[in-house]
Amino acid sequence: MKPTFVIARMNHETNTFSPIPTPLEAFAPQWDDAAYRDQKGARTAMGAFLELAEQAGAQIVTPLAAWANPSAAVAADAYTLMCDAIVRAIEQGCDAILLDLHGAMVAENAEDGEGALLERIRRVAPHTPMAVALDLHGNVTQKMVTHADVIVSFKTYPHIDMFETGEHAGRLLLARLRGRSQPRMAWRQVPMLSATLTSNTSASAMQRAVEAAKAAEQEPGVLAVSVLAGFPLSDFRDAGMSVVVVTEDDAAQADAVAARIARQIWAERADFVYHSPPLAQSLAQARQLRQGPGQGPMLLLDHSDNVMSGGTCNTMDVLEAALQEGLEGIAVGPVSDPEAVAQLVEAGLGATVTLAVGNKVDLAAQGITKTPPVYTGKVVAITDGRFTVTGPIYTGSHLQMGRSVLFDIGAARIVITEERVEPYDLGVFTSLGLDPAQQSFLILKSRMYCRPVFAPISRALVECDSDSGGPTSANFRLFPIKKVRRPIYPLDADMRWEGGAGA
Repeated sequence: MKPTFVIARMNHETNTFSPIPTPLEAFAPQWDDAAYRDQKGARTAMGAFLELAEQAGAQIVTPLAAWANPSAAVAADAYTLMCDAIVRAIEQGCDAILLDLHGAMVAENAEDGEGALLERIRRVAPHTPMAVALDLHGNVTQKMVTHADVIVSFKTYPHIDMFETGEHAGRLLLARLRGRSQPRMAWRQVPMLSATLTSNTSASAMQRAVEAAKAAEQEPGVLAVSVLAGFPLSDFRDAGMSVVVVTEDDAAQADAVAARIARQIWAERADFVYHSPPLAQSLAQARQLRQGPGQGPMLLLDHSDNVMSGGTCNTMDVLEAALQEGLEGIAVGPVSDPEAVAQLVEAGLGATVTLAVGNKVDLAAQGITKTPPVYTGKVVAITDGRFTVTGPIYTGSHLQMGRSVLFDIGAARIVITEERVEPYDLGVFTSLGLDPAQQSFLILKSRMYCRPVFAPISRALVECDSDSGGPTSANFRLFPIKKVRRPIYPLDADMRWEGGAGA
């Protein structure tokens, strides 16, 4: 008789300070057979789970495949509906549960979104083996560790190992299901909020922590080691860094490895703090680098309004400062402003228009309101905003920017879209007939996902933060953080930690 595997995906990185709501529609949820079709062959953890299940000859049940751009707390009805679908499928009976989750979901009715889901599952399936794949930016909680048999997270940022992480977690669970392994887990929570820019796995202390995790996985009995940077803008008790270790039936070994790597992270804690220079200083650096050797544009990364961290894709600080500094040959993209798109589309191709662009979404949780700048320019291109991603992130997926306009204001050409879109593909420009490689400066609302695509065509990059504040700024002082446990570094810069068990 075929074993039955319940496989589902529910991903959201919650920025509790984001002004962007997260209703059910934001997830574009796929249910049952549609969820299977959506994820079959995908380079996601769920895609890997499906491949492993088919190789095992299992009967596959896929109640849900849902993913939403980072934004505010998930609407209560959306969270409940999606969790209900997963739990109902498990209640029907199954032999294994494989979940592709994020780890930093906060819902209006569940601050620990993933932990609450796993707790519900354990009430209806107390002994069914369960594996969970997490994002590297997951905020791991005691509930997650208590109720899962296996947890494995990404080891890359930008995230290019989603599929491999699912394959790793799924392989360990299959060994457990077949009686070949008895995984044991341990978790160490480091009292630290790491800035997202410091979680780049190809640089600094985060790279060294991931290398330590990979080295530990070569030790006898160690099955998986995950270093999770956490997501600091999820304002709830357990936000922050952690280490999760899975061993072969040896909880003491798992705890020892987790403690060792946690202590290494704490010893290098200063490297997980990001110090944003004034915006004028960043632009001066960009101008200087532009005059140096090399070819291609200078990348100006507007990480204070990063879509993949809950940004509005609507703030204009970096462009406004660049124009004031006299920079020219600028391409900006995308700026999400449905109102401006409607006006430009109505004016038509070739029209000269004067209108306000951006700065139209109040950052209420931060107490910030910005004034929309007014530009006069020409409508150069209008498209439906649809194109196929060429990679290396989300390769082959279809990106929908909504109706999109290329607006030329002289010193800059702005891609204006109806939807919030992270620029992780050249198509955000080329779909509107603009070659990004031929620009002098590229302003991208991104901090990391753009790099594998745009860095190779550019001479250098400069990270730009907003002086007046943005929804994803690296400056924690710009956020009214209230719920996270205290003391925690760097909010409590002089705190001491001895590396105790658990939290």
